[in-house]
Amino acid sequence: MPPPADPLRVDSPPAVAHLATSGMHVTKRDGRRQPVSFDKILQRLYDNSEGLEHVDIVLVAQKTIAGLYDGVTTASLDMLAAETAAYLSTTHPQYSSLAARIELSNLAKQTPPTLVEAARRAGLAAETLGFIERHADRLEAALRHERDAAFDFFAVKTLQKSYLRRDATASTLEVGLAPIVERPQYMYMRIAAGIHGAAEPRAGDVEAVLETYELLSRGWASHATPTMFNSGTAFPQMASCFLLQVPADSIQGIFQAVTWAAQISKYAGGVGMSVSNVRSKGSRIRSSDGVSNGLVPMLQVFDKVARYVDQGGGKRKGAIAVYVDVCHPDVLDVLDMKKNHGKEELKARDLFYGLWVRDEFMRRVDADEQWSLLCPDACQELAELHGEAFDAAYRRLERELPLGPARTTMPARALWAAILDAQIETGGPYMLYADSCNAKSNHQHLGALKCSNLCTEILEHVSPDEVAVCNLASISLPACLADGRSGGGGEGGEGGFDFGRLERIARTLVRNLNRVIDRSFYPLEEARRSNLRHRPMGIGVQGLADVFLALRMPFASDAARRLNARIFETIHFAALSESVELAKAEGPYPSYEGSPLARGRLQPDLWGAPPTDERHDWSALRRALAQHGARNSLLVAPMPTASTAQILGNVECFEPITSNMYTRRVLSGEFAVVNKWLVRDLEAIGMWTAEVRDAIVRDNGSVQNVDGLPAELKELYRTVWEIKMRTVIDMAADRAPYIDQSQSLNLFVAAPTHAKLTAMHMHAWKRGLKTGMYYLRTRPAADAIKVTTAPIPPPPRQAAAPSRGESGEEAKEGEEAAACPYRPGEEAGGCEACSA
Repeated sequence: MPPPADPLRVDSPPAVAHLATSGMHVTKRDGRRQPVSFDKILQRLYDNSEGLEHVDIVLVAQKTIAGLYDGVTTASLDMLAAETAAYLSTTHPQYSSLAARIELSNLAKQTPPTLVEAARRAGLAAETLGFIERHADRLEAALRHERDAAFDFFAVKTLQKSYLRRDATASTLEVGLAPIVERPQYMYMRIAAGIHGAAEPRAGDVEAVLETYELLSRGWASHATPTMFNSGTAFPQMASCFLLQVPADSIQGIFQAVTWAAQISKYAGGVGMSVSNVRSKGSRIRSSDGVSNGLVPMLQVFDKVARYVDQGGGKRKGAIAVYVDVCHPDVLDVLDMKKNHGKEELKARDLFYGLWVRDEFMRRVDADEQWSLLCPDACQELAELHGEAFDAAYRRLERELPLGPARTTMPARALWAAILDAQIETGGPYMLYADSCNAKSNHQHLGALKCSNLCTEILEHVSPDEVAVCNLASISLPACLADGRSGGGGEGGEGGFDFGRLERIARTLVRNLNRVIDRSFYPLEEARRSNLRHRPMGIGVQGLADVFLALRMPFASDAARRLNARIFETIHFAALSESVELAKAEGPYPSYEGSPLARGRLQPDLWGAPPTDERHDWSALRRALAQHGARNSLLVAPMPTASTAQILGNVECFEPITSNMYTRRVLSGEFAVVNKWLVRDLEAIGMWTAEVRDAIVRDNGSVQNVDGLPAELKELYRTVWEIKMRTVIDMAADRAPYIDQSQSLNLFVAAPTHAKLTAMHMHAWKRGLKTGMYYLRTRPAADAIKVTTAPIPPPPRQAAAPSRGESGEEAKEGEEAAACPYRPGEEAGGCEACSA
């Protein structure tokens, strides 16, 4: 698309004509002043628009000049042009790509021209910097900056805001004001070098670094946010999740847990914590002959810790999830601690809450029977039991313990109603089914599981001297679309999916995460001990909905369910196979003996669904496992991927699309983002029009009422609000036999009621899920009035003048992400510590 031969033609808008004679000047990066040239603005836009046939660069240029002022810096001019293009993304997603390219072009001018120089200024660990310097020629030659063209505007803003390293040599005391020194490809190479670049050269290190760089650079997979933040740095805390229990029901034990949580949060880790062993309110304290205040005041201490020890030093609030057994007498008080009403002195709203739900409780809810709440001080053995052993001990204690501080009773459905009320109001608590978690765990020989993590996908053993850890990464499933299917269109069917590539990606991630376990910095000795003893990891996915759309499979179709199960079977088979290969060279993980794996019991076996050799040679894998063992105790854990999916442009994790058009907010304003697959399909049939866009906005992103839209497209583009939750739960159950940890399963109900939630929870429990619900997502009772999707033009303001510095870097606007549904007013994603 060549630029116009004469942009200042007779019919040019008045603003353009005025600009030609206005005498305005632009300040170059070297301090020189030059007259503003509309031709140069247009040429710069043209240089960044290759392959974007749906963008009108003249329109972008015209809207950009309205914000100019005399002396504007070239950096501020680029920023204004990028924001202007982003505003126009309502008319076509390619405007977002143009905005991203402008931002990246500006970034390239402000960052060092070589990887080595950037690494020297980024404050990397001496080990990683030395590796980069020793192999500079090979690493530099491998960089592919042209791959940045795949990013959209929000991806670039996310990278700039949180992931790209800033100048550690800068004199400013405020980290956020230091200039960025990394480009996206430098970042990927830093991550790879931080994982595989050893201080003492080893055979294959450079090849492993380059393999990992290719994986990340191509967008085939992503490591978790903490790994992207910290790999290669002086404190490479690369783990996402930490699980712990209060070591003992004592002041010493409680404040040991407080210290652990603070240390983990200091280094940007998310905490999942079991408090079910702490005695309840009114229980006797024998040492002082007093009575306990119970869980509420103790949890308020952790709430203050989460606020004060903000992760990574001001990056975001600390994130602590508290798990309480449903038989704990303080469970009703805990359910109220996040609500907006009630006594303020009893709240702790910055914590997240999860329930450790027993099968016995679910049976009694179903049968409308009584439920006993038992103080853990009187029945400490219950925490170590599950399944039939728990049921028998619980019933015995009901008979033996007198009513009073040690035992109270209530209708099981009364507690159930309180749980549902809390979920409708706050989106939580999480629901994890303790007996399924334990019965299907490869850690069951170590002791009973007691909690999950911040995002409900990690299930690992904890003890008074072990803090469980997990390192995460996710596979970009759209990267496995074959025959150009990622471009949309084509016939449906599994033939469009490259399972061979999926297997290769999974194997590479196993090697990477196994190395991360050894290279990571651990904020606690108890965490290091646990991770090296069990060597767990969590591989997840993103973009499952994108794959279904590309292959023309409605989310609720039988074809989608089959593909869903086959994808996860392939991931689990590949991951376990690679872990066995690692065990051949390095030996099995130290706690391997006695585990279900050591007894030949794979995760599908624990589900009562042993796999066949139809697609993968499970028989050969079993023989290899029996001979060599596995290097890692746990391998698969589909997690939320809020931030990393935004970077790669995928639908989050394994969820359906939530909307075909939604609002994203940055500091410069609000504008809509459109489902890229829908845009392509509508263009193909000539229906990508302003009228259709308006209809979609009026219906909250639904296409069901778009006149003239073919029925097959209406079915394909159903949002999660238009899909039965039974389907979502069944798909989770279909993939579950190939997930040896758990999965972050959100449920979506526009207008929740007790009856709807009860039906969903009972179905999830009866299907044997470990995580029955992460968050309950609901819709507001009333929506804002929607009028049009026409792009709101940027106000005729001046570009922000830089506060200091010739380039204006310090004044660059950052991104205000979409509002978090879990923490109102905060950044979307909610749980970046676990956002792989």
